[in-house]
Amino acid sequence: MPTSRAPRVPAEERLFSLVLALLSTESGLTKSEILANVQGYRQRYTPGGDNASLERQFERDKDDVRELGIPLETIETPGASGNNQTLRYRIPKGEYDLPLDVRFTPDESALLSLAAMAWREGALSADSRRGLLKVRSAGSEDDGAEHDAAEGPSAIGAYAPRLRTRDAAFEPLRSALDRAAAVRFAYITPGHHEARVRELAPLALVQHGGRWMLAAHEFATRSEKNYLLSRIVGPVTQFAVGQHPAPADAGERALAGLDRVWAERTATVHVAPGSDAERRLTRRRDTSSTTDGELVIHHVDPQILAEELAAFGPEVRVVEPEELRQRVVDRLRVLVEDHTGGPDRGTSAAAPAEREEASRG
Repeated sequence: MPTSRAPRVPAEERLFSLVLALLSTESGLTKSEILANVQGYRQRYTPGGDNASLERQFERDKDDVRELGIPLETIETPGASGNNQTLRYRIPKGEYDLPLDVRFTPDESALLSLAAMAWREGALSADSRRGLLKVRSAGSEDDGAEHDAAEGPSAIGAYAPRLRTRDAAFEPLRSALDRAAAVRFAYITPGHHEARVRELAPLALVQHGGRWMLAAHEFATRSEKNYLLSRIVGPVTQFAVGQHPAPADAGERALAGLDRVWAERTATVHVAPGSDAERRLTRRRDTSSTTDGELVIHHVDPQILAEELAAFGPEVRVVEPEELRQRVVDRLRVLVEDHTGGPDRGTSAAAPAEREEASRG
């Protein structure tokens, strides 16, 4: 009898269920046991079938759990050294318990869960996500029995507010990565109003500077580029499923590349003393001050930085580079003309933006 397609389980719920399952076992669980029984995996698991994409998902989730500071251990089966299929995974509960003097009532635990579920994993820092998992997996004396490794979080999610902090393209792109599929979507190049269709093989979804980006191999140019998810318009469609698996280190390589660009690209700006611009820009990562009291700020995308600086209005004046200064001036002119009925100058920054597009996608 045909079965309906299993609903997709949110990533944070899958990670929570994985942590809870590994906390609940002394001897550990094998990969097959995890995939067949834990919420978020079992819905897509095929007994005796091809579960390669699901295994890759589990490998990524293991890395995520460890990056959160959770002590996930691997245990080799005696007589089967080196056999990955017989490895057992567990989280030593004693090393992951909350401090003895930290306890939450059921109401407090519920409020913490509601707050975290409202913001979702894309907006939580690593420390916040680690704390959330620890609080939820610790449970409370009154409701600890209500959670099961296979069922995940309680029904609290049914009425939790959902503030979507990630771009609409995030989930379909994450799905494409899980399925090793190529994707097609319309993308707006900075400085242009018309979207252009891109076809590419996703490599990794990364967050840098508070924005989600897709690292991908573009078929048309045979090169790797980064795409801002906020510039993807319309639906993301998949094709060539199973033909484009991403390298295991693709995310690390993408972030390392973005960090290199961040370190190399700087802008010098003058900010009004005591202004909102001064408070915000001085808190940016790696911001420094010159002897003249100006700020040197780092960035990856000049177009994004121009948008940020223009939003401060007269509180900011770009000293250098000249190209960034012109981008900010153009944006401010367009803003004035939009409010005064002047001519549309929305494409005045198209040429420098197009040159930037050639280098970063």
